[in-house]
Amino acid sequence: MSTSAARVSDSGRLAFHDVLSDDGTRLRAWTNDPDGVLEGPTVVLCNGLGTSAFAWPALLSPDCDVRVVSWNHRGTGGSERPVDPDRVDVGAFVEDALSVMDHFGVDRAVLMGWSAGVNTMFELATEHPERVTGLFAVAGVPGDTFSTMLGPARLPRIAARALTVNLSRVAKVGGRALTPLTTRIPVGRRMIDVLSHSGFMFPVADPELAAAAVGEFLTTPVDWYAHLALRTSEHPRVPLSRIRVPATFVAATYDVLAGARHMRTAAERVAGAEYVELRGSHFIQMEQPERVHELLLALLDRVG
Repeated sequence: MSTSAARVSDSGRLAFHDVLSDDGTRLRAWTNDPDGVLEGPTVVLCNGLGTSAFAWPALLSPDCDVRVVSWNHRGTGGSERPVDPDRVDVGAFVEDALSVMDHFGVDRAVLMGWSAGVNTMFELATEHPERVTGLFAVAGVPGDTFSTMLGPARLPRIAARALTVNLSRVAKVGGRALTPLTTRIPVGRRMIDVLSHSGFMFPVADPELAAAAVGEFLTTPVDWYAHLALRTSEHPRVPLSRIRVPATFVAATYDVLAGARHMRTAAERVAGAEYVELRGSHFIQMEQPERVHELLLALLDRVG
């Protein structure tokens, strides 16, 4: 079920829709084709946890040539929290993806995932293969994500998982106290300059959009985001032998949230998959948007 388009963004490059998921949770969905004029193929984006369209500068370009439909996660970016607060696992996100596809009239499509959205993408592909024609994974692994974090440090998987899960638990407990501070952080060019030279993020192609992406991300209460992260951390590895569609994995060498070597080994277990490693961070699609978009178009050509 759904309602009509809620609004068009000030830039005119996004249209927002209200979509009801199977359990009645109202989602804020969006498309980069507000006027319905794009003639290119449709891609369904399973975005990074709590992130927005602004993290994808190439998809907001007038010459994108790809129609994108996506949504904001439960309790973020205008989407409601579910009545049952535990309904924020990857299974619920798959239901949300299917509801968004149905709303936009998308029977089958290439799925694109970033970060934890890669979990959702692969889960959907294994549970509903009839809806999927290809997979484009950016800076994310198909399950057990937290054990692949801190990749450049070369920690054992069990140690990486223990450390990152416990940090999320601390954030959940102390999040209410932190939220009044994080929601008031001024986000502008200076902050993006600092972030992009921190090692966590590299210099971005569009600092203005990056500021919009970070500003939108910081509107989510810290304790709720940590709750989403902990539920996502429970998602196990997806059986990749069941993947039967063209796939591309785009990794970043210095990614601390999805280790490149883990993405490479995942790609090796998918028949015919392509693996590309770029010099950058977890935000590689913000740092090298044109290159990542070229790889997406190449996959779309393979899918036909």
